[in-house]
Order: sequence, then C-alpha cells, then structure tokens
Amino acid sequence: MADTHKQWLDKLEAESRAKQELFMNDISAKLRHPRMYEKPQHPFRGAPDFWNAFEWTEEERIKGFTDNFLSVGGHVARLQTMEEAKSFIVQKAEEMSAKYVIRQNEPELDALDLEGSLSDSQVSVWNTDEEQYWRARAAEADFGIVMADHAVAYTGSVTVLSAPSKGRSVSLLPTVLIIIIPIERLKTRLGEVLVKFDEAGREQLPAGIHFISGPSRSSDIENDLTIGVHGPGIVYALLVG
Repeated sequence: MADTHKQWLDKLEAESRAKQELFMNDISAKLRHPRMYEKPQHPFRGAPDFWNAFEWTEEERIKGFTDNFLSVGGHVARLQTMEEAKSFIVQKAEEMSAKYVIRQNEPELDALDLEGSLSDSQVSVWNTDEEQYWRARAAEADFGIVMADHAVAYTGSVTVLSAPSKGRSVSLLPTVLIIIIPIERLKTRLGEVLVKFDEAGREQLPAGIHFISGPSRSSDIENDLTIGVHGPGIVYALLVG
C-alpha cells in the first residue's frame, strides 16, 4: 500500500514538473529568449559605499523628514521638550473633543501624566488590565499615542515595534495617531534602521515592525484614493529635542 501511495505521489510529481517545463518553455518562446537555468551573476550586493556614507546633519534630517511627511498628508510639529509634547496632545484632544485615548505602556508616556491632564477624556494604557479586550478599546479610541522606536528622514517614515507593553493596535486602530519621535532616533537613511534588525537576529525580532509614513492611504478599488481605511486618517509626528 505504501509503495503504491509513493508511486502515485511520484507520478503526480513527474506530471507537475512536466507541466512546469511546458509552461516555462512557452514563456521563453514568447519572449524569444533562451531558457535560463543558472542564476544571473550579481556582482553588487547591498547599498553602494557612497550611500552607506551618506548622512544629513540634524537640521537636514528634521527638514527632510518634515517635507516628506507633510507631502503624504501627515502633520509635523517641532518641539523642544516632552512637556511641550504633552501640551500639544492636551490641546489637540480638547480641539477634537477626544472622548477615548489609548497609549502605549511606555515610561516616557507614563511621565507625561496624560491621565491626570485629559480630564474630559478616558485615557487607557495598553495591557494594564487582563480583563479588558484591548483591541476593542483601541478600535473605539479617538487618539492613539505611541513612542517611535526609529524614524527615517529620507523616506519620511516612522518605525514602531510591537511588544506586550505597546500593542500594534494602538498605532493602527484609533482615528488619530500621535507619534512622539525623540530627535536622536531620527536617522538619515532607512538602511541605518534595517541594519539594527539584522544585527539583532531573528530570535530577537518583535512580532510586528511597522513603518508609518503618514495617514492610511488606499486606492485598491478603482484607483480612487481614500484616506483612513486601513489605519488612522490623521497622523501627527512630534519631533522632540
């Protein structure tokens, strides 16, 4: 029985490979190009040296990030201290009548004491109550507040890593997202950020690495641009320091 089953699998394998050959030969013939059975030579791998050495000054990074983030519909504020960031968040919450606010459980955000400052809003801290269904809490939130792990000026991107104290939903589900970016975490090139993930190794990678470049944008259906379908429709990046 086992031999019969193996023979049957071998027969299917052979038929599948024969069909694959016909398919590839047909494509090759239509392209008028001989089949290639060897990998093409790839003498250059990774970014060239001039790009790895490319680095903006702090002011150039701030300007580059701001220009790129604004160009895709995001908002940027340049602030000097975390106290100014707190005042910005409180002011925006009052302007927009934010009823529900959710934030990461991060020491920098603990220090802002938003819970004591947003008297008209219910402020929730991710994963602080085992009984709470946190994704639902994030989905109903008007504001999500997160700390950026990294930011890239050349692409106008912010990187937010997932962790038990952070929660991917905090940056993904609320209507408005506010990202606090300490200025020392703002790099020039994307490669400066990606290399950290390589160096950390697969075992140390988080479950999610999110690159956020402005509000959610989608043109999946009939090429009709829609803002805020797959994520926050309003995103503020606060450059602090």
